[in-house]
Amino acid sequence: MVNSCASSGWHGTVVVMSSANHSDLLVVGSGIVGLGHAVEAVRRGLTVTLVEREDRVVGASVRNFGHSCATAQAGVALDLARASRERWLELGRHAGFWVGTTGTVVVARADDELVLLREFADARPGEACLLDAAETAARAGSGATDVVGGAFLDRDLRVDPRTAAPAIARWLAAQPGVTFRWSTNVQGVEPGRVRTSRGDLTADQVVVCLGHDVDRLFPDLAEAAGVRRCRLHMLRVEAPGGRTITPAVLTGLSMLRYSGLADQSSAAPVRARFAEQHPELLDLHVNLMLTQRPDGDLLIGDTHEYVASVDPFSDERVDELLLDQTAALLGVSHLRVKERWMGVYASAREEFLVAQPYAGTTVVSVTSGIGMTTGLGLSAHVLGQLVEGAVPTVPAPHLVPHPVP
Repeated sequence: MVNSCASSGWHGTVVVMSSANHSDLLVVGSGIVGLGHAVEAVRRGLTVTLVEREDRVVGASVRNFGHSCATAQAGVALDLARASRERWLELGRHAGFWVGTTGTVVVARADDELVLLREFADARPGEACLLDAAETAARAGSGATDVVGGAFLDRDLRVDPRTAAPAIARWLAAQPGVTFRWSTNVQGVEPGRVRTSRGDLTADQVVVCLGHDVDRLFPDLAEAAGVRRCRLHMLRVEAPGGRTITPAVLTGLSMLRYSGLADQSSAAPVRARFAEQHPELLDLHVNLMLTQRPDGDLLIGDTHEYVASVDPFSDERVDELLLDQTAALLGVSHLRVKERWMGVYASAREEFLVAQPYAGTTVVSVTSGIGMTTGLGLSAHVLGQLVEGAVPTVPAPHLVPHPVP
């Protein structure tokens, strides 16, 4: 059992040091979900070992928009996103990385999209402020002539995805009782024991946070949960004219992907219109959105392809489609590409996977592409259950809306 007698909080924790190869908690994987579990353990004064096969954070937690899109979620995801928001703000202060309280602009470029935003605003009073066309375009940095209005979601956050998770890892490594085992491959997990390429490690509790690679260690569990790999295209482009776009920017295609918006009844006409006018965008499951890095460059994307194994080859026509759509949104003729990459994350029938293949070992993954939005909240929930001696589960959604904090 994890020892919960140590004092909690960020400072003044009492850590009882254990043997070099044993810890209270052993986390497999250094993505945001794995780091989140370690953070919550540190808050409780527990000893933690993190095992990562790479020599640094290089997976889905650095290949994304850096967007904590809390407001557009629904159900459990909304609860976890709200919990994550407070942890992002706190971690930014302690680990010394930028967290922007920038909000999100959702751009409507058709009347049916504006109807959807109005329905969403009515359903979630105080969380979405409707904007006219001029203010929407100004906040989104858009020069498109077809903007008809939009909404501003002021509770959403942004981080620089390339620096946030590595900063959390560095902060954790400096905490008493925390050990990182980088460049160490996990070969198997047994009750209370993890076999690695550098020898066996033991722990009171093991949490496996491998995202889409959960099938490498627990293939039957992954198959039962329907876990697949989601392969996506993203690009980093130069901001046209050096323009500043402070909030994250979502579009009508985003409305069809985030549950808080997609679950509204007026989402159906939006989807039907895209199916008729731009079926290729739906075929690629495009979420047309962008965020701006602190250096001014724009992160744009993205597409979604659901597969068991990821094809290493990227179709240039897909990138051209993303570039054309983003250029039209911004009202420019072309965009200068500075980087291209392929992201991979876990996808399954449910948004979250929390399972215990046997006592003392818990598998945790965000299986819906919203790890940066919900991962810290999910980690807090699971670690809390472990400390209480409960078998971790996905939390039940609140039955009534939260007040806006």
